[in-house]
Amino acid sequence: MNLRDQLKEILPDILPRNPAQAIKGTELIEMVKHRLKQDYSDATLRYHFSIMSCDPSSPIAKVEQGQGYYLRTSTIHTVNSARNLFHTGSDEDGVGMSSADMDVSLARAAKFRAVVQRYLESVQQFPFSFERSFTIDAEGNRWRVPDLAVVDWLAGEESKDSVSLNKEKLEVHRRLGQSPMRVSSVKLRLELNHVSLYEDLYQCLATSEWANAAELLIAAPIEDRRMIEEVRRFASRYGIGVISFGLDADVLDDMPEPAAIENLQPREFESIQSLLQIRRYAAPDTDQSYDWAHVLDAAAENPDFDRFEKWISRCLLDEKAMTSREYDDLERAAAPVEEYVA
Repeated sequence: MNLRDQLKEILPDILPRNPAQAIKGTELIEMVKHRLKQDYSDATLRYHFSIMSCDPSSPIAKVEQGQGYYLRTSTIHTVNSARNLFHTGSDEDGVGMSSADMDVSLARAAKFRAVVQRYLESVQQFPFSFERSFTIDAEGNRWRVPDLAVVDWLAGEESKDSVSLNKEKLEVHRRLGQSPMRVSSVKLRLELNHVSLYEDLYQCLATSEWANAAELLIAAPIEDRRMIEEVRRFASRYGIGVISFGLDADVLDDMPEPAAIENLQPREFESIQSLLQIRRYAAPDTDQSYDWAHVLDAAAENPDFDRFEKWISRCLLDEKAMTSREYDDLERAAAPVEEYVA
C-alpha cells in the first residue's frame, strides 16, 4: 500500500473534527510515523499533508487562516451537494458562472447547510444530510432526493441538551400502529429568483413524496412582494412549508468555515443564532404518512437512503435519539474492528 493510501486510513483516527483543535504539522508527523508500515522522512510526510489538504476527497484539511490540520468534513460529496443549493446555469448573455463565483457560492452554500443543521439540532430536531446523491452525472436526483431529511421523535423525552427515546412510549406507538417519528423532506436554497422559482418549488414537492412533510429553507430573505405571493399561493395549493433564515450573502461570507460551525459549543452557536432572522412564509401540510417502503427500496440503489435507513434503525434498536453525526462516528469507529474480524 502506498503512502497516500496509508494516510487515508490512518488520519481519520488521529485528526480532530474541530478546526479550533487543529494539530500542527510537526506534531502530526510524529503521531503518524509509528503507525506507518515503513519509514518516511519528515519532508515526505509534510509534502503529502500539504498536497492531500488541497484534495476534497482526502480526509485531511488545513486551517484556512492559521496553522494546523483537522479532519475534513467537506468531502467531494459535500461539495457536490452544496452545488445543489444554487443554480449554475447561463445568465441572460449565455455566460455561465465563473470559477471564482462558483467557489464563493459553494462556500456560502456549505456554511448555510452547517447553520441549518446546527439550528435544527438546537431545537432538538434531527437533520440528516443527503450528500452522495448529487454527483455531476446524477442531475436527475435533484427531483428525487432532498438535501436534508429532518426527524422529529414523537416518542422522545426532552432534556436540556438531548432527546432520549422512551421505551414505554415506543411500545405504545407500536401497539397503536403509529410511527414514533415524523420525517420532513427539506430542500435548501441560497436564494430564490423569478427565473427558477417554480423549478425550486416543484423540486421541493417532488423530493418529499415519501415524507410526512415538505420544507423549502432559504438563506436569503425574500423581499419581492410578488415573489412572496407566488410562494404562498404555491405552498397553499401543494402543502409545502417555506422559511427564510434572513442571511444575506455578506453575512454568510463573514461566518467561520463550515467545520467550525459544526463544532461550536451551544453557547458559542448563540452568536450565530443572533444573526438569524427566521421568517415563515408558509406552513407545511403534515397529514400524509411517510412511506418507509420507499426508503427501503431507495436504499437498495442509493447510498444516502441506505445510510438514512441504518441510522433510523440504529436509533430505534438502541432506543436512543442520536444525531446522524454521532451515528457516523460510531460506524467509523466500528469499521476497523469489522475489517479485522472479517
